[in-house]
Amino acid sequence: MSDAYIYDAIRSPRGKGRADGSLHEVTSVALGKQMLNALRERCGFDGHAIEDVIWGNATQAMEQGGCLARTTVLASDLDERIPGLSINRFCASGMEAVNLAANQVKGGAGEAYIAGGVEMMSRVPMGSDGAAVAVDPTVAMDDYFVPQGISADIIATEFGFSRDDVDAFAVESQKRAAAAWADSRFAKSIVPVTDVNGLTILDRDEYMRPGTDMQSLGGLKASFKDMGEVMPGFDNVAKLKYPHLERINHVHHAGNSSGIVDGSAAVLVGSKEFGEAWGLKPRARIRATSRIGTDPTIMLTGPVPATERVLKTAGMEIGDIDLFEVNEAFSSVVLRFMQAFDVDHGKVNVNGGAIAMGHPLGASGAIIIGTLLDEMERTGKGTGLATLCVASGMGAATILELV
Repeated sequence: MSDAYIYDAIRSPRGKGRADGSLHEVTSVALGKQMLNALRERCGFDGHAIEDVIWGNATQAMEQGGCLARTTVLASDLDERIPGLSINRFCASGMEAVNLAANQVKGGAGEAYIAGGVEMMSRVPMGSDGAAVAVDPTVAMDDYFVPQGISADIIATEFGFSRDDVDAFAVESQKRAAAAWADSRFAKSIVPVTDVNGLTILDRDEYMRPGTDMQSLGGLKASFKDMGEVMPGFDNVAKLKYPHLERINHVHHAGNSSGIVDGSAAVLVGSKEFGEAWGLKPRARIRATSRIGTDPTIMLTGPVPATERVLKTAGMEIGDIDLFEVNEAFSSVVLRFMQAFDVDHGKVNVNGGAIAMGHPLGASGAIIIGTLLDEMERTGKGTGLATLCVASGMGAATILELV
């Protein structure tokens, strides 16, 4: 079996996922096209050298419907012989695209892939696809479905995280993201987004709120308290599944949850022979990947079993990993990960995360892989692990080795 290497990883800045966000006028296809073209220009391979483009997005409706990957390929400077595959593993779509590409290369099914994803949350609102897991009562009732925010609050309740705990984590995410931007730690990977005239419209993550502190967060009302306790009473649904919980402690709000943003990311994955053919130096080897299903009610605990599985596949232990990127869907998700593995926060999300910079659903998995790789190179750390929780109860993980 061949090795699979990352030759490059790029991302767009993340724009606020609202009508006044800087990327709101950019379509999903247009943003993805800029990522594909930038990757080709940076790496210098011919448009026909790629076996396939594997493209993730979580809300596959409206302009993100159909085979968005194929549409984006046709809009780009890549050869029309490259087919394009759209995939959806909700929040892990971008990571699953990279993992699938790596495993295709390892298995000999092509020499190189572009993998990543896009989510234009200002243009295609979350939930606009009418996902059956949430709206079909024959599924939702049998699986004790509750919204993700309730799930995050269940984690906080079950594993003992207070409002101060989740707020303090959010404040630290903002501080780390601001420091990382001030130190130009993302400069290697950021591709500024341009308009149809070639003018730059966004070159920096615009969701960040570096002035966030415990006092400002303390004034925010818990976002999921009413839907949990009043109508439609999702707390009661959750307690049918977890009768040992006397009550659910609602601690999450907009300030300690991931931001709704627009964004895209792309990763060039290939074999050793591909790199040699195009004069490219590999940056990292993708050592192992994993995916797993978990309890669909608590929903967001997937990073723990996904990490256990990927470590077993790689023949490693948690202490062998130098750096971690755990997607900050909600504060409690990352706090639970660190608690489960007794990992020091100094190794986790050292440049901030989605609470500060936002979570463009279909792109986030590819974004955190690129962020992890950049930080491994900056600090000389040899191994890194990226992982995400996933809607409806799943998890995914990737282990990188610096070359």
